[in-house]
Amino acid sequence: MTEDEDGEMPDFDPSTLDPNMFAGVQEMMDKLQKADDLERENNDLKGRLARLAADFESFRRRTADDATDARNKGTAEAAEALMPVYDDVSRALEMGGADPAKLIPGMQNVQAKVLNIFEKLGLSATGKEGEPFDPQWHEALQVVPGEQDDTVVQVFQTGFRMGERLVRPARVVVSKKD
Repeated sequence: MTEDEDGEMPDFDPSTLDPNMFAGVQEMMDKLQKADDLERENNDLKGRLARLAADFESFRRRTADDATDARNKGTAEAAEALMPVYDDVSRALEMGGADPAKLIPGMQNVQAKVLNIFEKLGLSATGKEGEPFDPQWHEALQVVPGEQDDTVVQVFQTGFRMGERLVRPARVVVSKKD
């Protein structure tokens, strides 16, 4: 546009513009607006992702701390439950030092106390002589001839389970009919 004689710009008349050029400019303006909108949305999503990542990291840390606390609490409770057993073993050793015959009843009491503590913790013993052999709960160390098939005839080591979960298999000798 050119200035008129007074040095001022004449009034703008949009009808003098090329319609194709005006449509192109309008299209460019729409694309710029869309790009601005997408950039705002992208920045918003990046912010949300960063907050979500921070929340997840906090959750992971809290969960790990909770697991450690639970494990430590369980260990402390188990140790506390076993402290009377330690006391009984100490007393049995003191008494057995003077008279070894007194060790047997004391150790039997200790064994009964340990089994009682295990029961309170949800453990049950497996592997008794005469019970049927079950590979889910027993580990056969030896098979010997006997009058019945698959019967526990000797227990080398008592096993323990917690409900349907095996903690330690009973190590046993099993009989087989000839």
